[in-house]
Amino acid sequence: MKTILTPIDFSAVTEPVIAAAATLAKSQGARVALLNVSQPPIITSEYAPYLENISEIAAVSEKASAKQLARLAAKLQEEGVPVDTVQLSGTPVVEILKQAEALQADYIVLGSHGHTAFYDLLVGSTTHGVLLRARCPVLVVPAANRPKA
Repeated sequence: MKTILTPIDFSAVTEPVIAAAATLAKSQGARVALLNVSQPPIITSEYAPYLENISEIAAVSEKASAKQLARLAAKLQEEGVPVDTVQLSGTPVVEILKQAEALQADYIVLGSHGHTAFYDLLVGSTTHGVLLRARCPVLVVPAANRPKA
């Protein structure tokens, strides 16, 4: 059975990404692997007194993400799409590419937030990083309301 890796970040583009992955899965007789990668906070010495709170916040975030993943997976299962969920912590591009290799993904379906080129230059783009390094076809679902560059 083919595998469609679908990284999601619970932003506004998540629903259209899942819909595109479901459509592709149904046409290919594939399963969807929903992936959420949370990036751990960058800690500097000035935040050292708050380390305990940061780990608590991260735990709450992971629990909330797990609930959202389960809800989205249930919705796909109701549509007859086989689905697995994966929740990781790390650098999104690196973790997405590792999962694509580990799952031997046939496709990656992910969203584009529609940021401007200037934003992507300063902050970087997960989608761009995956497009440059993926070893399988990548389907990019654009944001609904893209800002003008």
